[in-house]
Amino acid sequence: MHIISAKELLINEEIHEKEVRVIGADNEQLGVMSSDEALTKAEEANLDLVLIAPQGNPPVCRIMDYGKYRFEQSKREKEAKKNQKQVELKEIKMSLNIDTNDFNIKVNQAIKFLKNGDKVKVTIRFRRAREMSHMNLGEELMGKFKDACAEYGAADKPSKLEGKNYAVVLSPKPASNKKSAE
Repeated sequence: MHIISAKELLINEEIHEKEVRVIGADNEQLGVMSSDEALTKAEEANLDLVLIAPQGNPPVCRIMDYGKYRFEQSKREKEAKKNQKQVELKEIKMSLNIDTNDFNIKVNQAIKFLKNGDKVKVTIRFRRAREMSHMNLGEELMGKFKDACAEYGAADKPSKLEGKNYAVVLSPKPASNKKSAE
C-alpha cells in the first residue's frame, strides 16, 4: 500500500500494483486488468495512467493527460487562495484611567476592525503597582468594552492577566461580515 499526498499521484511506470480498476479518458469503466495492460491502453491513447485511489480494492487508475490535470489543479488552488480572506489580529491598548471620549474612540475603532472581519485584541495596561491592586477596575473597564462591542464581536476566551496587561481577543460575529460585504 502506498501512502501519497493528493499532489503526488503515481503515474505510468511508478504504479506497481498487480491488478487495477481502470477508468478511461471519457470516464467510462474499462474494468479490472493488470497494471501492464492498463499502461499499454494509456500509451495507445497517448495519455498517462494515474493512480487516483490507491486505497481502493483493487486500486483505481484513470487514463488522462497528467500535465493538463496538474495545470488545472494548480489553477484551482490559486483561485481558492485568491478568494480567501486573511484574518488579521488588530490590537487596541488602553490604560486603566482612560477618559470617556478616548474610550469611545477606541470602541469605534474596534467596531470598525470587527466589521472588516479582523480579530481585535483589547489590552488594558497596568503601569504601576498600585494599579495592579485594583484589578476589579480593569475587569469593569473590560466588561464595559465588551458590552460596547457585543453587537459586532464576541470574546473567544475569558479575559486574562498577562504580566502587567489584562487582555481579551474579540472575534467578529458572522452577521457583521455580511454587513461589510454589502
